[in-house]
Amino acid sequence: MNAGWYLRRLSRMGPREVGGRVGDAVRRRRWRSVRPGGPSVTGARFTAVLPAGTLAALPPDAVERLLVEADRLMAGHVEYFGVVRDDLTGPDWWYDPKTGRRAPWGYAFDVPYRDEEVVGDIKQIWEPSRHQYLTVLAAAYAVTGEERYAERVAEHLRSWWAANPPLRGVHWISGIELGIRLISWVWVRRLLHGWPGAAGLFEDSPVALRQIWHHQRWLAAFPSRGSSANNHVVAEAAGQFAAACAFGWFPASARWRAGALRSLERHLRGNTFASGLNRELATEYHGLVLELGLAAVAEADAVGVPVPPTVRLVLLRMTDALAAIVDNRLRPPRQGDADDGHGLVLDGAGTDRWASLLATGDALFGRLAWWPTVTGTDVRTPLLAALVRPYGKPGTAPAVTRPASRPGHFADAGLTILRGPEEIWCRCDGGPHGFLSIAAHAHADALSVEVRHDGVDVLADPGTFCYHGQPEWRQYFRSTLAHNTLQWDGRDQSVSGGPFLWTRHARSRVLVADTSHEKVTRWCAEHDGYQPCVHRRQVELTAAGRELRVVDEVRGDRGAVRLAFHLGPEITAELTGNRAALAWTRDGEDRSAVLDLPGQLSWRAHRGESDQPLGWYSPGFGRKEPATTLVGSGRADGAAEFTTVLRFHG
Repeated sequence: MNAGWYLRRLSRMGPREVGGRVGDAVRRRRWRSVRPGGPSVTGARFTAVLPAGTLAALPPDAVERLLVEADRLMAGHVEYFGVVRDDLTGPDWWYDPKTGRRAPWGYAFDVPYRDEEVVGDIKQIWEPSRHQYLTVLAAAYAVTGEERYAERVAEHLRSWWAANPPLRGVHWISGIELGIRLISWVWVRRLLHGWPGAAGLFEDSPVALRQIWHHQRWLAAFPSRGSSANNHVVAEAAGQFAAACAFGWFPASARWRAGALRSLERHLRGNTFASGLNRELATEYHGLVLELGLAAVAEADAVGVPVPPTVRLVLLRMTDALAAIVDNRLRPPRQGDADDGHGLVLDGAGTDRWASLLATGDALFGRLAWWPTVTGTDVRTPLLAALVRPYGKPGTAPAVTRPASRPGHFADAGLTILRGPEEIWCRCDGGPHGFLSIAAHAHADALSVEVRHDGVDVLADPGTFCYHGQPEWRQYFRSTLAHNTLQWDGRDQSVSGGPFLWTRHARSRVLVADTSHEKVTRWCAEHDGYQPCVHRRQVELTAAGRELRVVDEVRGDRGAVRLAFHLGPEITAELTGNRAALAWTRDGEDRSAVLDLPGQLSWRAHRGESDQPLGWYSPGFGRKEPATTLVGSGRADGAAEFTTVLRFHG
């Protein structure tokens, strides 16, 4: 990062955060010259085991998917962020197959991990070292007793520990990586408990003890602070707490456990609206934080460590909120950043993440009558449920009133879901720009809409695609033009200061959110991102006519207007003048709709354009595919109104 970025970043910090970061810098300098020591531990034993009979109760189809995935991993095959690899039989822990680069050796805090020219794509390097593929292999051992899975896990852990001594290299830079890795190690040890070599791999191994100790020492010393205390700090606290519970073998374990629990309780509350939605307004991070919180509570209950009732209450509210916002195919909104990050992986490919979380919520908290039905199965839910105390038992949570019917509007988050017949689903965004002063995972998407028909993206949120290394693509996917909203005078609504930094945040407010009527639901909001102009949008969904009407108003100065509608990758479009005929197929059945666009704008269809990116959809981190984007261009002369109508055919 250049000097300008550091100045912009500094401007978003308060005095307390600046002081903390200065202290971190001093500690890093001091640690550079000190040879990392380690603990002296004798008689350590692992007691946080699964209750008898847990594995026998796993759903057979979920076990089958797990074993298919485990055998694929045993053969060395894996895909990370769109890059297919066949080298997982003996991984090079510092190698990035995407760029062909290998991260340099050295003191961890000297490695320029954001520089792809030097390090490679850091996400490609970090992901295997979260060791979540090892939890899958360990789970395969647990359900089959086949030692080949356990032996591969042991081989890779010993390889990683040898290649990554404390404070050396890229895997000792980021706290979220250390925290998630500790959760993986706890579950690996638990799932290998029946293997004769388990104790020798962990509690009887000086190398393993040294690694576990140094991971926790690092997390205690360098927590994410202030404007960076988003999902990262939850991962750090959850990982340290899990390890201090399950691996509580060190003199500092009680202190680490208490400190991590205080941090976890504080930041789970701080990262979550009272409504239960995650404050980052990035749906995948809602899932990540929920997974991390559940994993932490499981470790506490496994060893009898009391947890503040507020922790379970936050997780309950997050689960109810998730149940409220998903569509009929259990897909939540595609809002904000998404990097495919998970807190705990115990399942094979084909297991639906959101269905799994709702199934866990049902097992731990009890489903409400309005929750959507979950028909899929998973391995993780029964394992977590075997450890976690049922909600409502003395000391698990305070009494709480849960929603009697499905919420459609979350006032604190500014998120509204309009629903129509045959599961027409529309998300309207009138919430805060993001979380904390840098809003790291926010997009410039104020007043954007996202529309699905029976789970198919019709008006789509294009997604995220990348973080580091490709700044033009990072800039595009977070821009206003990359969302279904209005751009005025060629500007983004909020001002970016870097790939995870916004220096000015648009302020939105919801004026109407009427989701209670069966025949017509309405929403209206406005934002100030184009000062002195104001952009106001009204959305009306009429059930009988299967019609969505969007009215955009711009009041203020004259300026150029661009109105974008991004179609999902399954949608074909034939644009004639200001009318687009849309078509797609769902479950073998042809579907169609008509999009009547504002006639005062000049409309063009864009698809897969790269010189100035436009017309793309990212189905997952590191992956993108062409999709049609309709852009209307014109001018607003002081006051203008633009009406768009989407009609679904019967």
